[in-house]
Amino acid sequence: MLTKIPDVMPVPMTVERAAPPCAIVIFGASGDLTTRKLLPALYNLALSGILSPNTAILGFGRHALTDDEFRENMRAGLERFSRSRPIRKEVWEALCPSISYMHGNYDDPSAFERLQESLAGIDRTRGTRGNYLFYFSTPPNVFPDIVTNLGRVGLGHRDAEGGWSRIIVEKPFGHDLASARELNQLVKGVFEEGDVYRIDHYLGKETVQNILAFRFANRLWEPVWSSQHIDHVQITVAEEIGIEGRASYYESAGALRDVVQNHLLQVLALMAMEPPVTLEAEAVRDEKVKVLKALHPFHSSHLERDAIRGQYSPGTIENVLVSGYTQEPGVNPQSRAETFVALKVGIDNWRWAGTPFYLRHGKRLPKRVSEIVVQFKGVPHLPFSAAGARDLEPDLLVLRLQPDEGIILRFGAKQPGPAMLLQSVDMQFKYEASFSTVSPDAYERLILDCALGERTLFTRSDEVELSWAFVDDLLQKWATDDEEIPPYTAGTWGPRAAADLLTRDHRKWHAP
Repeated sequence: MLTKIPDVMPVPMTVERAAPPCAIVIFGASGDLTTRKLLPALYNLALSGILSPNTAILGFGRHALTDDEFRENMRAGLERFSRSRPIRKEVWEALCPSISYMHGNYDDPSAFERLQESLAGIDRTRGTRGNYLFYFSTPPNVFPDIVTNLGRVGLGHRDAEGGWSRIIVEKPFGHDLASARELNQLVKGVFEEGDVYRIDHYLGKETVQNILAFRFANRLWEPVWSSQHIDHVQITVAEEIGIEGRASYYESAGALRDVVQNHLLQVLALMAMEPPVTLEAEAVRDEKVKVLKALHPFHSSHLERDAIRGQYSPGTIENVLVSGYTQEPGVNPQSRAETFVALKVGIDNWRWAGTPFYLRHGKRLPKRVSEIVVQFKGVPHLPFSAAGARDLEPDLLVLRLQPDEGIILRFGAKQPGPAMLLQSVDMQFKYEASFSTVSPDAYERLILDCALGERTLFTRSDEVELSWAFVDDLLQKWATDDEEIPPYTAGTWGPRAAADLLTRDHRKWHAP
């Protein structure tokens, strides 16, 4: 049972963006995401004084657990995964009584009737004021059941005077354009669009948010942020790991659905968008939508040239032999799921016409790195001798998202000595060194934003549908053709065709 809170509670240490009282219901609470990310995020919000002491956390799952068993599992997860360790006893002891668990099936209406009764009791004992945040940490195939049953028991759209109901939905939001539209229609039948928070945890990363600060807080960049000065842009999300036991998901998703359709297109939109009038949610999302609408569609004649896929085969990473994708447990030995994607993307607008964006994502690559590379055009005329400028490269800007978050600017400088010899040098900025603090986890920011009703870092329904529309032809082509998926050796940067994607344009991938 939940513990009744005292009449007087301490004031949070941080009040600028303190969360209001609410009950947070986590569907799929016995799963990995809750243990690794959600509970650690809530603990760290409590540690920072941002989480209201009136908060209640209710886990809902298909595994039968008692409150104490669930709390013990969560405590063990904090000890392993919280960014703030060791766990402070007084913070955990204050948070622990707010955590409870209920067992139920997502397609069982009676379980949601019990949920509604539990929430009414939580309002009385915890003072949550009828504010409910529902987190969908479940497989996508049960989203419709959860939404339908929440609506059936009156936990969907409610009068703000009686509290609010908001949902956070994990990706993937749909499996293709048709399913995304269908899911959007279902959700909108139960919740207002303003109460639907489609989460892309990449947008919660400090370094991704700093794209906005970098572009729009500095006069230096905007005058050169266009095809007039930028030759091309590269966006890379590389992972050393394989599928980490997620065969059932990855076999139906693949790299294009898993990362490109959401993370990479969201980062592209932030890099390419026009300056918003304000940083209010709708102003920012309107500009991102304009970019997604301007993406040059993949035509059948261009698919093989501009869209590369691959699947990792056995190889070595950091001197450790790793298996190929089709040898992973649970994977069909004849699987055609792609584990690598590289795309050449055009944007049909005045700012970016003629400047390609190259997107790359893969598993079992040589290193874990996420970065954006902005390659500027060379100067129109070099007054230096060919020998003197031999080692000079065009200016380069690198925004490193992870790890070693920071920014690198590469530019030309004269070497010391009597001769006019030029070479490219790097100027580096590192977030950790400059701010002397560890960045909060993305989920901390995103859960807090949802509790506050701040939607800027969440994707709108039209964003989701436009992203799916862009990759839909490619998904259908890859699903119906019988061509062999090019293999690439684990520990390399993908199939040969990925390098050719740039070399035929007289360009090359940046070496992280």
